[in-house]
Amino acid sequence: MYIDVLTPEQHARARVLTQNLGDRLGSEGYRGFFEVDYLVDVDTGELYLGELNPRLSGISSMTNVTAGAYAELPLFLFHLLEYLDVDYEIDVAEINARWADPDTVDVWSQVVIKQTEDEIGLITKSPETGIWTTGPRGKLRFSRPATDWHDLQDESEGFYLRVAGPGDYLYKGADIGILVSRGRLQTNDFRLTPLCRRWVNGIRGLVAATPLDELPEGGGPAGIKG
Repeated sequence: MYIDVLTPEQHARARVLTQNLGDRLGSEGYRGFFEVDYLVDVDTGELYLGELNPRLSGISSMTNVTAGAYAELPLFLFHLLEYLDVDYEIDVAEINARWADPDTVDVWSQVVIKQTEDEIGLITKSPETGIWTTGPRGKLRFSRPATDWHDLQDESEGFYLRVAGPGDYLYKGADIGILVSRGRLQTNDFRLTPLCRRWVNGIRGLVAATPLDELPEGGGPAGIKG
């Protein structure tokens, strides 16, 4: 979540395109929350449709933690109202105008940390879910258990959601976990920031796995032989 990732003109264009998509979904009978990904041609500035999700998706959690989300009824609430078939009236233009205010968009980032080595192993240790802190040298420290990231203070804190834990297999492409931060994790030229690299390297350094060929026979998870 970073307001300057698009120019003001691109923001306006994206809103028009999204409203057109929403109107068409509505004419087809769809009600509720939907999300759209746009691709930007960095040479021409033109927007292209990347993906349309007529449902809640992976970015839903991010769109509900911004300053704008706290100033409004949560978008997810509208989804529930439609699901519960509740009659209500809203001023859509007024709500859209408030959401378009750049002052309501603060910085949030998330990164999915994956296994990139072409090796298979059984995880014996991995960071637990909760709030972690990182220092300038990249050493991570577990701060406290948590299932919510709303109270992250600054970019030195991050919420880590463990996906792969002890007893799970680690293989190329496997999701290790997801990190949410109040700092930027990508530069303007689409590279990982130093902060992002500290988090990724720190998390990966806390994951330990026994290679598959070193497991004793029958030493894998229950029902699976190594």
